[in-house]
Amino acid sequence: MKEDKIARRQFLKLSGAALTMIPLMVVSSRADAAVNASMRAALKYQNKPEGGKECSGCMHFIPGASATANGSCKVIPNDTEISPHGYCMAWAKK
Repeated sequence: MKEDKIARRQFLKLSGAALTMIPLMVVSSRADAAVNASMRAALKYQNKPEGGKECSGCMHFIPGASATANGSCKVIPNDTEISPHGYCMAWAKK
């Protein structure tokens, strides 16, 4: 009988720990995305191209995991939400 109580206690402890970790994992996955609003405003960043100029054709753009995924920019530090179809005043041809 004593073995059942220990197993139940371990189960309850692990279940409680797992339930505590779920919200933390959700929040941490969202924390990866960052936006540098002040630099975006200073460079007049927009999520749409300007003529034929877009971030995917800029030498400062660092692509994301896929061709359509958001990436980052060498000119706008700490911003991981740069659209490959975006544009800003720092655009320079590759």
